[in-house]
Amino acid sequence: MASNDQHTPAGEASSSSSSLSSSSSASSSHSWKESVFIPTLLAGLVGAGTGLVSKHRKVHGLARISATYATNFAIITGCYCGARELVRVTRKTGPDDLLNSAIAGFGSGALLGHLQGGQRGAVRYSIIFAVAGTVADFATLKLNSVLRDYNESIYGDNKNSENKGRWFKLPEWSPIRVLDDEASAEKQAQEQQLLAQKERLRELSKEES
Repeated sequence: MASNDQHTPAGEASSSSSSLSSSSSASSSHSWKESVFIPTLLAGLVGAGTGLVSKHRKVHGLARISATYATNFAIITGCYCGARELVRVTRKTGPDDLLNSAIAGFGSGALLGHLQGGQRGAVRYSIIFAVAGTVADFATLKLNSVLRDYNESIYGDNKNSENKGRWFKLPEWSPIRVLDDEASAEKQAQEQQLLAQKERLRELSKEES
């Protein structure tokens, strides 16, 4: 019995720790999906659309130029978003910290720029990526804030309109009564019953006469 009492808390602790680790891994995978995978997919679609209207489509072919643009856009966005998420996890900050965007843009731009144009390309692309990534993330945060406020305003207006319909209430001693749906339905049923009774009385009076 003593051995069972000793092992029970340890088992509970291990189960709780495993549940916490599983929940944290699920949340991190969801964060990576929203922050990296979805933007990369959208960038690939934008790149494919850019290739469809590119002036080089007649020379290189529509399918080839669209695939090239889609690949380049996806690689750039994936590198930047992955670096930004890695910086965010390392610094343990929120998604609204624009310093993560600047660091991620500088690092990913330096890497891709070095592969494209050596040291000079690394310097140039690191500055471009840092500025462009920070501006894009800032615009996204502002847009999300505006959309959130707009949704809240719509919800608040609907709620206020419902409350405005109930702002005026008659006193209890008033002979006038405002009927709701159930009360009006009950009143209609009573009126129909009275009409049916009147019809029966008329029929009985006709038969007697």
